[in-house]
Amino acid sequence: MATESTAAETAGHAASSVCVNEHGGAIGMPQLCGEWFPNQMFWLVVTLVVMYLILSRIALPRIAAVLAERKGTIMNDLAAAEELKQKAAAAERAYNEALVNARTEAAKIVAAAKADIQKDLGVAMAQADVEISAMAARSEKSIAEIRAGALEAVETVARDTAAEVVAALGGAADAKSVMAAVAARMKG
Repeated sequence: MATESTAAETAGHAASSVCVNEHGGAIGMPQLCGEWFPNQMFWLVVTLVVMYLILSRIALPRIAAVLAERKGTIMNDLAAAEELKQKAAAAERAYNEALVNARTEAAKIVAAAKADIQKDLGVAMAQADVEISAMAARSEKSIAEIRAGALEAVETVARDTAAEVVAALGGAADAKSVMAAVAARMKG
């Protein structure tokens, strides 16, 4: 009996609904049936509340945490990059300063080496000048000796030649007059 009354109730209920035909099937689109709007609104509100709770309590905090972590990572990376940039700039300045100092030091070393070489060269030149002066003095002395010897030899040859020429011409020349004549001629 219970089944008969349930079927009768369903049939009576179905007959009284505008959205259901006599066989219990929907007429048209059930979503657009005005009798079902309150039921649909209730479940829509329940679904939206459940979705809001799931999103606000579970999904959105996780997404916010991931975004915050990404932002923190990006900020840390930017800070590290800025720090590395400053270190690179400081390293470049230190390199340039070291390069300038090295060039200055190299210039000082070159100048000191030039001064030492110039000093050694001056000492060597002075020694060479002394040796050249000594050699020149010896050479002049040798030349003077040779010249003196040559003058004596010329004088001797001139006396002998003058005596021979006078004798060959048939004259008699004494040694004193030949010497006086050669000496007078040699003086100019």
